[in-house]
Amino acid sequence: MTTHANPSSLLGAGGRTLSALLPTGTTIHAWVKAADAGTPAELHASQEGREIARLTAHNAEEFEFQTLVLDAGGETTLTYDAATTVLSVVYAFSERDVLDKGIHVLFSGEANAAPAIPDSYHFRPPFGWMNDPNGFGRFGDKVHLFYQHYPHSLRWNTMHWGHAVSEDYLRWTHLPIFLFPSEELSARPDGRGGAFSGSAIPLAGEEPGIRVFFTEQVKDRAPEEQIQLTAISRDQITVGPAEIILSERPTDLDLTLDFRDPYVLKAPDGRWKMLLGSRDHAGGVILLYETADPDAAGGWSFVGILHREDRFGMTAAECPCIVPLGPADDPQTRWALVFGLLTSRDPATGRRNITIATVGRFDGRSFDKEFEQELDFGTDAYALQAFVDRDGPVGIAWLANWTDISKKIDFPAAMTLPRRVLLKDGALLTPPVDAVDSLRQQLVDENRLVAGETVELGNGAVEIVLDLGVPGAAFDIEFEHPAVELGLRLDQEGLSILYDMPDGKWLPRYIAMGARPSTLRIFLDKGSIEVFADNGRWTGTKRLPGFEGVRSARLIAPKGNIAAASIWQLKL
Repeated sequence: MTTHANPSSLLGAGGRTLSALLPTGTTIHAWVKAADAGTPAELHASQEGREIARLTAHNAEEFEFQTLVLDAGGETTLTYDAATTVLSVVYAFSERDVLDKGIHVLFSGEANAAPAIPDSYHFRPPFGWMNDPNGFGRFGDKVHLFYQHYPHSLRWNTMHWGHAVSEDYLRWTHLPIFLFPSEELSARPDGRGGAFSGSAIPLAGEEPGIRVFFTEQVKDRAPEEQIQLTAISRDQITVGPAEIILSERPTDLDLTLDFRDPYVLKAPDGRWKMLLGSRDHAGGVILLYETADPDAAGGWSFVGILHREDRFGMTAAECPCIVPLGPADDPQTRWALVFGLLTSRDPATGRRNITIATVGRFDGRSFDKEFEQELDFGTDAYALQAFVDRDGPVGIAWLANWTDISKKIDFPAAMTLPRRVLLKDGALLTPPVDAVDSLRQQLVDENRLVAGETVELGNGAVEIVLDLGVPGAAFDIEFEHPAVELGLRLDQEGLSILYDMPDGKWLPRYIAMGARPSTLRIFLDKGSIEVFADNGRWTGTKRLPGFEGVRSARLIAPKGNIAAASIWQLKL
């Protein structure tokens, strides 16, 4: 479908027209608002010159959701007057095959259009804002990714849940928006809350079905700003009405209003458990709930504080998740408990909003910590959510950090490469999923980089593979990037992503202290660098400004330090 001015239409000089050939039964979702409070917005739908529907909206503050199902197929035209009517998003889909074919975006405005980033291989939404991954899991034969979403601009606002599916974690099909905020919040574009983060489980007894859990946030609501809700989808596309399952925080724990991000899983004792992030007078806490309900639909009761963290001046613990690193029913299996340290700041490096991975034993009611480590030394892999898939745990994170966010600028975001979660030799590893090998299209170089030459990187979507002569062998890679000074260094201190901006502003040091890897995989894309050393024993992710790729790379190392170096062109 295309959008273009149509001065000759019945709407006069302000007329705009969208048109496409659509099959019978097509569903159209549109968000419409009035240009001013005095005149209603109208979106006219017609076929063969005959009007078949008229969608109207009276709200001049926020977009109103409209839906239309076509009784007959054919060339379909949507017409509106730009003087009275403002569109945000229009997309079309067929319910019978949307899981395979996805939505067809017919229109998005200047304020919310996805940036054109050809050849990029990271997940991005088709329009609007995105942050935390939610409900990440396999349902039926596809992997589903839900995410925090505001469809009407590239800035955070009232939260919805976006939705996409994949068969390999890399090639995604965009689906209709899944969860909507309450009508009260939808009518006010002031960022007071919405459908905040959560998780999903299979619907009991119905293979295709999904039950989701999420936090509803309403700022200044008394006595609770944040409460927990659940809803079910029987078709994996649409969701029924939400029901409150936790209407208040536990009493007598001196908790702040932070009470969010339900992560639900089946524990070794056979019961459904729920983790929630919160905060008390001493720092961040992770709360544990359980239910004997086999459907996890209700009956939730508070068990206790599962884990406490107060390092780096953090406030709330956010987006907790826990996955087994072996058979879940084996008492010897270790579990990885991962969560964000909101507002944390490492005094040694200046890095903010750090994510911690804590490893120990979990029996369903208590967690005995054995060790913990940072999940990502670049810190731009936030709110990781993981689930146990066929070959073990897999996680994905928001490729950003709240320190980069401004209410005054647009912020197109992405998700990290999906990562496996492994335990080896007393450390947690997060290597990329095996499917990333399918991104390799062409071997660009295996001689010039190791010889110290500058190698052009084309569109910048590449993987660089380094094999070191001995563990911890020193090297530097200098990258040419149009907006920042960028590099990668391994020395006696550890492994560092070198990142600086020309404005002279002091920036954190992105370093894995003491790292001594033997191999590295470096993934460059337009807008990001991800480093996986020794199969993800040390992982570093950094968001890069803009959407131009790294132009070239030059390796500097003493003779013998680099045994081999290769560069692969990547493409979905």
